[in-house]
Amino acid sequence: MIQALVFYVFAAITVASGVMVISARNPVHAVLFLILAFFNAAGLFLLAGAEFLAMVLVVVYVGAVAVLFLFVVMMLDINFIKLREGFLQYLPIGGLVGLILLAELALVFGSWSFAPHAALSVATHVPDLHVVTNTDALGRLLFTHYFYLFQVAGLVLLVAMIGTILLTLRSRPGVKKQNIARQNARTKETSVELRKVPTRGGI
Repeated sequence: MIQALVFYVFAAITVASGVMVISARNPVHAVLFLILAFFNAAGLFLLAGAEFLAMVLVVVYVGAVAVLFLFVVMMLDINFIKLREGFLQYLPIGGLVGLILLAELALVFGSWSFAPHAALSVATHVPDLHVVTNTDALGRLLFTHYFYLFQVAGLVLLVAMIGTILLTLRSRPGVKKQNIARQNARTKETSVELRKVPTRGGI
């Protein structure tokens, strides 16, 4: 009874935090709600017996990804009021993407009726948790059967990181920057000037 109550509390806070992430007007508040959702999702993983996933969610996503989001939001000089003005213009495209995601979720959750044997084929690759630990079982799955998907996920994160760097890298007039090619092309004649200073005199 206590475990079910804790599950419903964590699940309700996670769903409410997810709704606040997409509905908050302040982007900083949205990132803070995202961190709250990650913490509650970690609690759900603990209840499910996946302690390794819970620690990864807290250490990686809360400690790195969410903090990176927060820094990016604070560094970007975006006029969110002007950004929301074109909301109706992109509404058909967003609706189409939403329908595609809804169809994919329906296929995932309804796979037991579309393909009854799919769950059995997936379950055959899962090691016995009574023989190996949770971390060992997850490592065997990731680096054997799902190795290529794991690498694709890493590439997606790499593209996101490069996009973040490009968004924050903007030119400002009047700010001195390092020009490595110009520094390497310097010679002694252009960089060194010899002057004869008289005794008790200045330059």
